[in-house]
Amino acid sequence: MTEIKVRFAPSPTGYMHIGNTRTALFNWLLAKKLGGKFMLRIDDTDKLRSKEEYELSLRESLKWLGLVWEEEARQSARFDRYNEVVEKLKAQERIYACYETAEELEFMRKRLMNKGLPPIYDRKSLALTKEEIAAYEAEGRKPHYRFKLLDGEIKWNDMVRGEVKYEAHNLSDPIIIREDGSFLYHLPSVIDDVDFGITHIVRGEDHVTNTASQVQMFEALGGKVPSFAHLPLLTGKEGKLSKRLGSLGVRELREEGVEAMAISSFLAKLGTSEAIEPFYDLNTLAASLDFAKIGRSQPKFDVDELKIFNAKFIHAAPYAYVKERAGVDEAFWNAVKGNLETVDDINAWKGICHQKVKPVIEDEALTSAAAELLPPEPWNEETWSAWVNEVKAQTGKKGRDLFHPIRKALTAQENGPELKILLPLMGREKAYNRLKGIEA
Repeated sequence: MTEIKVRFAPSPTGYMHIGNTRTALFNWLLAKKLGGKFMLRIDDTDKLRSKEEYELSLRESLKWLGLVWEEEARQSARFDRYNEVVEKLKAQERIYACYETAEELEFMRKRLMNKGLPPIYDRKSLALTKEEIAAYEAEGRKPHYRFKLLDGEIKWNDMVRGEVKYEAHNLSDPIIIREDGSFLYHLPSVIDDVDFGITHIVRGEDHVTNTASQVQMFEALGGKVPSFAHLPLLTGKEGKLSKRLGSLGVRELREEGVEAMAISSFLAKLGTSEAIEPFYDLNTLAASLDFAKIGRSQPKFDVDELKIFNAKFIHAAPYAYVKERAGVDEAFWNAVKGNLETVDDINAWKGICHQKVKPVIEDEALTSAAAELLPPEPWNEETWSAWVNEVKAQTGKKGRDLFHPIRKALTAQENGPELKILLPLMGREKAYNRLKGIEA
């Protein structure tokens, strides 16, 4: 039985944005659902733009999201393997040298498009004589290399798009090696997928045409063609999300208190026929994965909607989800979670209820009377209304003149959590002392 293996293959040329976070998530969920492995492959063939700080940040983001990997590889360590395959494919006449400059190729492309024709490379370089090649090289031209596509139908059953078909003669032979000898994405990716036994590839729909060319590369290498799923691209208020547009990423969301599982829950269901609902562990989310429910239209990602969902996520969060970091007991968490925007917001409640507060007394007569009117415990959320109504009746105070001095005495703050929830958590002794002006 074939081992299921998927891979997430980012280029460390920028910080992890929400688009490739979604790609990583779907790959991880698929591996988990099928009982397979998730591989991290660092596609760092672009030596100029790849930076260690981006890779470190990317790894940290994946770990924070819980998208751990069982295996990893790095393309910059595999150039010998790529060159070995290139020589074999040259010998089979599947890779050939081309001598057109970038300007000449752009002129050819525009000329074809002006004629209403698809901008397909004409394979002129295949007809070059040895003398013509020598003349080009004498000029100082260095070749770039293309992979030669064989005529015929290219098709696969996409897990999102259904059956996809291309006629090879309608596609340009893809450039796989630049003039400077550096590799483009296409061939190294296929070599890695074959060598590491990748069975499923989940990526954005902007790769669909690449996939058509790569299907023939898999076949040329004698490898098994993986199953493909091409996800509709996320769009935002400013168009397609990408590193180049500087879109909001995982680092920023984490700093703003958005929960990792809220991000995963939101991205996993965005653009599907399912409701976006909170999931509190990745295994449960993986079990719900169904590519058939992913729509074909490009879903809109709105960070404000994510933050609203994050609050909803926290309001419904079970105590077990926050137990290790909230620093409160279950009763406290259940009492206050409906008032939180982020989990860290609980610190304000903890400080008021569990730590010493030096009260601010604005109206000593009022707060002293309020202290004496405190009912005996046990207290609940109804205690506040009954007590404050009694204080109002006894003192004649109302509105801001009533509520503001009580808040300042109990919390020493202008604003803050709801007092009807705070009061039972604070307890009678603290409340009494603070209303009397005693630090407690």
